[in-house]
Amino acid sequence: MGEQQMDDQQLLRYSRQIMLEGFDYAGQEALTNAKVLIVGLGGLGCPVAMYLAAAGVGELWLADDDAVDLSNLQRQIAHSGADIGRAKVDSAADTIAALNPAVKVRPMAQRLADKALDEAVAGVDLVVDASDNFSTRFALNRACVQQRVPLVSGAAIRCEGQVAVFDPRHADSPCYRCLYDDGGDDAQLSCAESGVLAPIVGVIGSLQALEAIKLLSGYGEPLRGRLLVIDGRSLECRTLKLPRDPECPVCAGLG
Repeated sequence: MGEQQMDDQQLLRYSRQIMLEGFDYAGQEALTNAKVLIVGLGGLGCPVAMYLAAAGVGELWLADDDAVDLSNLQRQIAHSGADIGRAKVDSAADTIAALNPAVKVRPMAQRLADKALDEAVAGVDLVVDASDNFSTRFALNRACVQQRVPLVSGAAIRCEGQVAVFDPRHADSPCYRCLYDDGGDDAQLSCAESGVLAPIVGVIGSLQALEAIKLLSGYGEPLRGRLLVIDGRSLECRTLKLPRDPECPVCAGLG
């Protein structure tokens, strides 16, 4: 399929972005022709999907095997009480359609793994990791490194969060495995186990959407090789440099 051309209605819809110096028409056109995979439609994935749709990303692939539960509604803003029991990807798809019907949505009500994961990553321009378990995060990282697809990673628990960009298209960019060893405890990431204050996932998810837009459009300076850490209780933020691990079992030797 060739590149899509924007009509007058789209130019008006996205005019506030297009007028940004350094973003311009070319940046919006890049978004319009982009495909993004969002893994996880929970507290992080909901604002990611909604902001990317509103910003005009052309196609969103939504992957999650979970259904909407009453306890999700405190923070997962793409879902409502009427969606309880529905697949999260279907609920999110309806919300996206209401926000911006021009965006194509591909719901995948499954936990992507093995060949299905590799094929999904190979079919998009960027992946957003909004999952809540280490096994999925390591698998996504491996697939993105192999396919050389940029990965926007986010995590939030209690009132703390972090965001990073891992971009295997750049020789000096670390990957997720450079930062974390295998064998992490998924309970540490569980809102059911540790609790979470609702706005923190909105903050982190919005930052993930921002980083995705920057990467796709070439606007600004992405968090490539850096980790942004936020403590919502004190509203203190730190940015840490992430060096590439020359002994990383996933990305070592990637040139």
